[in-house]
Amino acid sequence: MAPDKSAGPLIGVDFSSRPTRRKPIVVALGSRHGAVLRLQRVERLDTLEAFARWLRERPTWTGGFDLPFGLPRELVQALGWPTDWRACIDHYTGLTRPEIRDTFAAFCDARPAGGKFAHRACDGPAGSSPSMKWVNPPVAYMLHAGLPLLLAAGAWCPAHEPEPTGAADDQGERIALEAYPGLLARELIGRRPYKSDDVARQTADRLIARKDIVEALEQGRTRLGLRLKLSAAQRDALADDPSGDALDATLCLVQAAWAQDQPGLGLPADLDPLEGWIVTA
Repeated sequence: MAPDKSAGPLIGVDFSSRPTRRKPIVVALGSRHGAVLRLQRVERLDTLEAFARWLRERPTWTGGFDLPFGLPRELVQALGWPTDWRACIDHYTGLTRPEIRDTFAAFCDARPAGGKFAHRACDGPAGSSPSMKWVNPPVAYMLHAGLPLLLAAGAWCPAHEPEPTGAADDQGERIALEAYPGLLARELIGRRPYKSDDVARQTADRLIARKDIVEALEQGRTRLGLRLKLSAAQRDALADDPSGDALDATLCLVQAAWAQDQPGLGLPADLDPLEGWIVTA
């Protein structure tokens, strides 16, 4: 069990590379007291500019973000891109989305069926999509849109850099971790679907699955050793959102809260800093 102490501000972010009022970026804010994680509130931001401003205005946080922070080493080397993480990200974010799509499609087209995509070492343990995937889900575009905003806010990404670097005076107080809500959700309910943006798929079974996730989080039935503290209104709101966005942000919040109290933020000592790691994988 975690020591009985209050930790610093925590956030979990369900990210969208093209946020709108209908499909915003969702941020769950919380605080941990020992083994209890209290959800304080959920905020929604409908533009990338609003999200960038939100990050900059809060000088201290540890956050779990549902977007990839790195690309597969195999892909980067095959394309002849820089293998230093910062240099690679600078090159990548300098490309347009059509350039990314065409480059990655050409890479896949040259590979045999069943092995089209390159994977990071964390994809297997996390069960995550390859970070070079540009459709269903477009995580390559999420990296392209989201990671520069974190770096511009002075965030430190410890899976990629051993020490904070950069010009921001308070860099290192904003700690950014790659999270993946599906990893924790599967631990709680297996492969049962629990969300959809398609109205036709927003079924009673998925509502029950969301309720089961929320109940398990409140009871602390995860290997992370944390219990989520919710109000009755928060409990209902997480279960009643058929998109699952608020619930996903909360799952990322739980992952960040676990990492905050772990040696080395729970990251493997031998991870590849070019690829990074998904926290709790």
